[in-house]
Amino acid sequence: MTTFSLCMIVKDEEEVLSRCLNSLCDIMDEIIIVDTGSTDRTKEIAKKYTDKVFDYKWCNDFADARNFAASKAVGDYIYTADADEYLDNENKEKLRQLKKIMLPEIEIVQMIYHTPAELSTVYNFEEEYRPKLYKRLRAFTWIDQIHETLRIDPVVYDSDIIVEHRPLTNHATRDFKAFERIAADGKRFSKKLHHMYAMELFRSGEDKDFLKAERLFKRTLEEDGRSIDEVKEAFCVLARCYRLKGDAVAFMECALKDAATTLCAEICCELGVYYESIGNVSEAVMWYQNGLTETESILDIRSSGEIPKLALRRLGMDV
Repeated sequence: MTTFSLCMIVKDEEEVLSRCLNSLCDIMDEIIIVDTGSTDRTKEIAKKYTDKVFDYKWCNDFADARNFAASKAVGDYIYTADADEYLDNENKEKLRQLKKIMLPEIEIVQMIYHTPAELSTVYNFEEEYRPKLYKRLRAFTWIDQIHETLRIDPVVYDSDIIVEHRPLTNHATRDFKAFERIAADGKRFSKKLHHMYAMELFRSGEDKDFLKAERLFKRTLEEDGRSIDEVKEAFCVLARCYRLKGDAVAFMECALKDAATTLCAEICCELGVYYESIGNVSEAVMWYQNGLTETESILDIRSSGEIPKLALRRLGMDV
């Protein structure tokens, strides 16, 4: 039968680790837990489930820690879990059955990651597919009868297994510190990380988080090779920064540059807040209405729904 290795990186997870491991331990053939510096009972709890508990000197790199954990595995497939997630009984049984019938050509299994909206610091949706199980060793094969080439696209199976994600605390503060460290090092953000940072700012950021991000997103506008999506994300973040700082000229420059492409709902809401703050209610209403009915959000879906609706009601408009 196919073998599964559970690989986890943890730190100070004593409140949730047992919940996670109890839902997975009898399906996994080995459990590998890499501790990145816990000061609570995390390691003590982990050792109740496995003798493969390793210390890892944290270097501000989650990917490196994941790779370290994976390097200790010997199973056919690696199952990656965070301590604040778990499988309920129904989905645990689905994973057990999948293990019995796993086809060897499958290289990645995606599962439905479910985070209730009130617990999400980043995403605009409660469910998304995520790669949770992947083949530890991948074989490369030649394809095509002529002009043959190596198959580089993995064989992915989208399962109906639902992983419940239930964090006990908001991770936004931790995330923003990590983003800020990367920016301070002068490293270029990948397109994905750029989007994640901007999205998390709008979903969970406080004013101080936006102001700390200003330098990084100004750099986006100076770097070569940035996509229009990244540029628009930068305009959204910078517009908020300039509005907070009271720099109306720079604020309007960002708004106008965004409008030169396709105006987004985030900028409409920023304009609404700006005009409301200077007492121009009719102009504020117009921009909130545009956010609600004429534009789409690119970072926070609430900017084309909940946010302008509440603002319009506050200003005495029927919505």
